[in-house]
Amino acid sequence: MPSFDFVSTTDKPALLAFSTPEWLETARTALSELGYKVHTAATHGDFLIRFSQIRYQVVMLEERFAANDITENLTLKAIQNMPASQRRHATVILVGDSFQTFTPMQAFQQSVHSVINSSEMFLIKQLIEKTIADNEVFLNSFREAQSTVYAKGKEEE
Repeated sequence: MPSFDFVSTTDKPALLAFSTPEWLETARTALSELGYKVHTAATHGDFLIRFSQIRYQVVMLEERFAANDITENLTLKAIQNMPASQRRHATVILVGDSFQTFTPMQAFQQSVHSVINSSEMFLIKQLIEKTIADNEVFLNSFREAQSTVYAKGKEEE
């Protein structure tokens, strides 16, 4: 059972799920420097418990987290199968050897916001910032459209 830090309303929580220790430390350092309160998941079960209890703003996942290859990654499959309403609060970043950084089609295929090739971990802080900014721009448009639809529905009542 994971131990939880207290997360206040002003904290920016982030969750990491990595099997490669060097990548985990690089991601943890970058997120900490960006002001995030970083939690790590040791197993798939640990990830599910943490993700269900805290509204993480950023989730970073290794393609081979607790798996030999991406097809065995139960955590990624769980994220992919979640309804959007359960995961919309999180910007999900997938890291691995089989991706070309910021390829939109690869990100779409994996149901994540961005993919990052592990050879570019030295740029991870900037890549995280760009992914979050891009997602905020997209969500801003989504939220504006949602508000417009909601307001029109109220007018018709």
